[in-house]
Amino acid sequence: MIRAESRLERILHESLFAVTAEVVPPRSANPAAVTEQARALVGHADAVNVTDNPTATAHMSAMAGAHYVASAGLEPVLQLTCRDRNVLALTSELLGAWALGARNVLCLTGDPPQVGDHPGAAAVHDLSVIDLVRLAAGLRDEGRLFSGGTIDDPPRYFIGVADVPLAEPYDPGRLERKLDAGADFVQTQIVHDVDAFGAWAEGARERGITERCFVLAGVAPLRSARSARFVNEHLPGVHVPAELVGALEDAGPEAADVGVQIAVDVVARLKAIVGVAGVHVMGLGHEESVRRVVEGAGLLPRPALP
Repeated sequence: MIRAESRLERILHESLFAVTAEVVPPRSANPAAVTEQARALVGHADAVNVTDNPTATAHMSAMAGAHYVASAGLEPVLQLTCRDRNVLALTSELLGAWALGARNVLCLTGDPPQVGDHPGAAAVHDLSVIDLVRLAAGLRDEGRLFSGGTIDDPPRYFIGVADVPLAEPYDPGRLERKLDAGADFVQTQIVHDVDAFGAWAEGARERGITERCFVLAGVAPLRSARSARFVNEHLPGVHVPAELVGALEDAGPEAADVGVQIAVDVVARLKAIVGVAGVHVMGLGHEESVRRVVEGAGLLPRPALP
């Protein structure tokens, strides 16, 4: 069932391989950086996530960022975290972002304040991420607030969640509870170990997960062996195999080009996995890398929808 009429939703329901990317609002009140990032991705992504105070650092709001992304000609996926808002604020964000043109929302817990630039900030967590999905789905399906009251002209979001399928230990039940609450799609943590991800996907198919939601696998081109070692050490659920780290090391000053080619190869292997509906390509501040991966993987032109 198509409810939000978002481009991303329609592409996935038509069984077309989807591409999403990411825009990070600046630590500034100047929207030029958002517009610049978005314009660099037009034609290469079907929709782009607009991050919500990533790594618990203060940035321009995701709602404002989503407005400027849409103005640049791209469809936004509004990221919304439980960390910073109570149920009233989360509800108003969902209503306001829809009014400004957002049709997709990615519901997240949010990184803990202790890792960011305001370590003493209070983490709100009035709702859990599963509650937030339930709020967005209740508004969409019944015009129902979390309190049980109803409203007119509710938002009808295409609802996404995140998952870390290669985390140890991994609990598939947590993703299933998000789907039970009303999520439509999932974007995963960055995948470099495709064999391990394929094993996860097989288990997800057996549990019926890939029939209940669209799976977009995370991809990020690495720029150096140092960055590969960093993500291995600091990003939960991310494992860059030793042979890839070695290839980046051997590439020397050409490491960024090798990283793009590795990502292109990863996308090709992910496309072959039954149940993978698309990729979420993260340039980590380098939109040109995203463009090169999408081009190199043969994912252009993006589908033209009426």
